[in-house]
Amino acid sequence: MLKKYLDAALKMTSTEPISQLVRTITRMATNQSQENSNYALERLRGLLASDQLDSDGKLPTERALALMFRVSRRSIRRALEVLAAEGQIWRRQGSGTYAGREQDDWANHVETIVAGTNFMEIMEVRLRIEPQLAQLAAMRAKKDEITRMRELALKIRESDDSDSRELWDGALHRQIAQSAGNQFFLTIFDVINKVRQDEAWRLIREKARSANDTLSVSHAQHATLIDAIAAHDPAKAGEAMRQHLLMLQERLIRQTSMDTAGKGVLSDAS
Repeated sequence: MLKKYLDAALKMTSTEPISQLVRTITRMATNQSQENSNYALERLRGLLASDQLDSDGKLPTERALALMFRVSRRSIRRALEVLAAEGQIWRRQGSGTYAGREQDDWANHVETIVAGTNFMEIMEVRLRIEPQLAQLAAMRAKKDEITRMRELALKIRESDDSDSRELWDGALHRQIAQSAGNQFFLTIFDVINKVRQDEAWRLIREKARSANDTLSVSHAQHATLIDAIAAHDPAKAGEAMRQHLLMLQERLIRQTSMDTAGKGVLSDAS
C-alpha cells in the first residue's frame, strides 16, 4: 500500500510543492479507506447483531450507512449483496432493506386473505376447525400443557382491559391448537388467528363482551373446556369448544346488528 502511494508521488514533477504531495497521498489513502467493502461488511454484521435496529428490522438507507461507517456507497452496496446472498437481509421494492429472511409469498397472501374477509366468515371457519382441535387436544395434551391452559385462563380472568383479554384469550386457544399435535392444523389456526390483530375485530369483540355481560359466561366455558381436555374426553371437549364459539358468534351477530341499526338512526336524524 505504501509503495503505491510512493510510486504516485515519484510521478509528480519536482516543481510541485510538498504540500501538494501530502494532499495527494492523503486523498489516495482516504479513497482507499472509503472503498473497503470488507470493512463495511464487518460493520454491517455488527449492526445486525446489535439491538440498534427498529422493531421491524429495517436498516438505514445506503447513504446513511455510508456516512455512519465512513465508507463509500459502493462498498455498502457490495457488502449488502453478500449479506443478501447469505440470507441475512432482504429487500422490499420501494420500502428498503430488512434484517432476516424475506417473508414468503404465502405469508403475504395470508395477510391479504385476512384483510379481505369478515367476522362471520372467520367464525364459520373457527366453528369447523376448533372443536376438532379441542378433541385432538383431549386425546394428546400432556400434563404440563393442561397446566399451561389453566394458567392462561386465569390470565384472562385477571385482565382488566380489552387488549389484555384479547391477548390471553388468543394464547389459550392457540395452546389448545398446539396441544392437538398436528402441525398442519396449527398452521391453519394461525392464519385464522391473525384476525385478532385487526382493530375493528378487537373493538367489536369488546363491545359484545360489555353489552351482553358475557365475560363470566366465557370464563365458565373456558373452565369446562379445559376440564374436558384434562379428563381426556374428546366428545365433551369438542362440544364445549363448539358451545363457546356459538356464543361468541351469536354475540357478534347481535352487536353488528346493533351497530348497523345505530348508524341507520343517525342517518335518519341527519
